[in-house]
Amino acid sequence: MNEDLKNNKNYVIAIGRQFGSGGREVGQRVAQLLDIDYFDKQLLLEASKASGINAEMFEAADERTPKFFPSLWPLNLAMAGSTFMGDIPMSDDSIYKAQCQVMKDLVDRKSCVIVGRTADYVLRDHCPVISVFLHAPIDDRVRRIMERGDCETREAAEKRADKANKLRAEYYNFYTDKLWGHAESYDLCLDSSLLGVEGTAQLIVDYVKRRLE
Repeated sequence: MNEDLKNNKNYVIAIGRQFGSGGREVGQRVAQLLDIDYFDKQLLLEASKASGINAEMFEAADERTPKFFPSLWPLNLAMAGSTFMGDIPMSDDSIYKAQCQVMKDLVDRKSCVIVGRTADYVLRDHCPVISVFLHAPIDDRVRRIMERGDCETREAAEKRADKANKLRAEYYNFYTDKLWGHAESYDLCLDSSLLGVEGTAQLIVDYVKRRLE
C-alpha cells in the first residue's frame, strides 16, 4: 500500500464511467500509483468462486437490469462446468447480492479500485469510499473504442457506446437511490479527455490522499 495511506483503514476507489472514456485504463493506473488491487471483470470471477455459481451467470447479468423480477436462470447454466447449485435456479437479484458480498469481503481484506458494479453504493456504509465518474466527448470515446478494436466504424462505435451507457444507467439507477452520471451522485466527475489517462489518474490519486491522509 502507498506509504502515505498505510495507517488508514481499507478504502475503495469506485469508478463509474461512460463507455469509451477510459475507465479501465484510468482505474488500473490509479491502482498502480497507490499500490492497491484493481477489480473490473475479475470481480465476476471472485463472486463465482465465492458463491459456487457458474461464472457465465455473473457474466450474463453483469451491469444489466433484471428483465423481470425475480428472473429465474435456466438450470443448465447453473450446472455448466463443474458447478451445480442443486435444484434452485438463481435470480438476477441473488446474483447481484452475491457480487455485493464479494465486494464487502474484498475490502475487509484490502484497499482496492473497483470499476462499475455499483461499488460506490454497495460499500457506502462499509468503508471509506471515493466515488468517481469518468466521461468524455463522443469524438474521444469513439476514437478509443475504434483504437482498441471494439468497432470498425464510427457509426458502430457510437451505437455501441449508446447501448452500453443505457444499460449501465439502467443498472445503476435500478439498484441504487442515485442517478448514473449525475454530478451529485459522485465525489468527482472528470472529463478524461482533458488530462489523458495519466493526468486523470494522478488527479484522482491526489484527491484520494487529501481525503484520507
